[in-house]
Amino acid sequence: MQRPPEPSHPSRRTLVAASGALGLAAAAPAARAAAQPGEDAAWLQAVLERFAGFGGKASGGPGDEASGAWLEDELRGAGYACRRQAFEVPFLDPRRVTLAADDSRADLIAHVLGPVTGAAGVSGPLRLAAAGGDLSGAIALVTLPHKRWVTLVDPMAAQPLEEALRRGAAAAVLVTTGPTGEAIALNVSPHRPGPARPVAILAPKDAAPFLAAAAEGRPATLTVDADVGRRPAWNLIARLDRQAPKTLVISTPRSGWFGCAAERGSGLAVWLSLARWLAGADPGVNVELVCTSGHEFEYLGGEHYLEHAAPRPEATALWVHVGASTAARDWHEFGRLRPLPSADPQRVLTATRDVIDRVRPAFAGVTGLEAVLEATAATAGGEMTNVLKAGYATAIGQYGVHRYFHTRADDLGCTSGELVRPVAAAFRAGINACLTEAPRA
Repeated sequence: MQRPPEPSHPSRRTLVAASGALGLAAAAPAARAAAQPGEDAAWLQAVLERFAGFGGKASGGPGDEASGAWLEDELRGAGYACRRQAFEVPFLDPRRVTLAADDSRADLIAHVLGPVTGAAGVSGPLRLAAAGGDLSGAIALVTLPHKRWVTLVDPMAAQPLEEALRRGAAAAVLVTTGPTGEAIALNVSPHRPGPARPVAILAPKDAAPFLAAAAEGRPATLTVDADVGRRPAWNLIARLDRQAPKTLVISTPRSGWFGCAAERGSGLAVWLSLARWLAGADPGVNVELVCTSGHEFEYLGGEHYLEHAAPRPEATALWVHVGASTAARDWHEFGRLRPLPSADPQRVLTATRDVIDRVRPAFAGVTGLEAVLEATAATAGGEMTNVLKAGYATAIGQYGVHRYFHTRADDLGCTSGELVRPVAAAFRAGINACLTEAPRA
C-alpha cells in the first residue's frame, strides 16, 4: 500500500522554539499547575518535534546521544539529580546495503550482528527458501508471514532464517511481510551468536522482481558494506530524593532503529510530562526516572539498569514502564493507507494484581489501554518482562506495535501531541491512584 506524502521535518527555527517551550522548570509553580502538565497538547507536540529532529536513534549513535543530552538538560533544569550509566553496544553504520538481480536493485536493512560483505558483495543464484532443497552457494529469499514484526528472537522469524543457513545458503534476505509494505527492522539479542553469513531485510513493496528471479534461480548480488564494531551508549538516570523510604521508578527506552517518532517519541513525551508533574508534586515517595539506550538489543540498557543501578524491589513503591507505540496514529487501509485522527489501538497496558483495579479507571476510554491485563510473564511486553522477573511486585507496563513500527517511515506523521495527551493524563491519574489510595484486601 502506498502512503500519503509525509509532513516535512521541523525546521531549525521550529526546533529552537520548541526547545524554549520545553523547560520543565521555566514556569512559576502556579502557572505549571494551571497548565495541567501532561494534558497540554502543544507542549507534547513540541516534545515530539524536538525528539524527531535528532534523526536516527540507533544505540550510541548521534541521534541517541543528542536526544539523551537534551533530556538530561531538561531534567536537571527541573531539579532532578542526573547521572549516566555507561555500557557498550554493537553497531553497524551502513555505507551500502543492497540486493541486485537482473535490472532490479533495492536498498535493504542489514542484520546488525551479521557479517558484512565489503563493497564487492556476495553473489550467487537467488533462490526461494520455501521451495526446499539444497541452498549451497545461493542467496536465500525467506518470505515471512504477515505480522507486525518486532524481533528476530521470534521463532517465526528465527527458525526459517536458521533453516536456510543450515541448508547451505551463502547469504539470506528476509522479506518482512507487514501492514505497510515497508522493510521492518528486527531486534536482535546480544547474548546469542549472530548469523555466520550475511543477512539483510527487504521491503515487501520492493520484493516482486526478486521473488520472480528467485523462482528461476537467476544470479543476484547482496552487498552489506558497512562499518561495524562496538561503541559506548548510556542510560539516563534522574532522581528526586525526598528522603522517603520507597521510590517510584518510571522507565522508558530512548533508542531505536530509525527516527522512531511514534515508537519512542510518544512514550518519551509521556515520560517527560510525568517528570514535569512530579517535579512540582509530592506523592510521598522518591522519584527515579530512567531513559534507556540499547533497546534494539533485546532491552540491553534496561538489563544494565536492573542489574547495577535500580532501587531494590523492597525499596520500590511502584515501577511504571512507558514502552513502545504509546500514542501512534491509526490508519484506514482502503486501497492505500490514509491517516486517521485516532490512535492505533494495538497497544497493551498491564498492571500487577495489587493495583490493577486502581489503574483501570484511569485508562477508561483510552483505546487499547482500557482493557488492562494482569501483568505476568505471559502478558507483559518489552522491558516490563524483565522487571517482573527481577522481583518488582507492584508495576504498570505499556507496550505496542503500530503500523509503521521499526520502519524508516515512523516519522511525525505517525503521532501527535493530541494523541499523546489522553495517555499522559491517564498515566498521571493511574500513578496517583496507586500511590494515594489505601491498599485493598
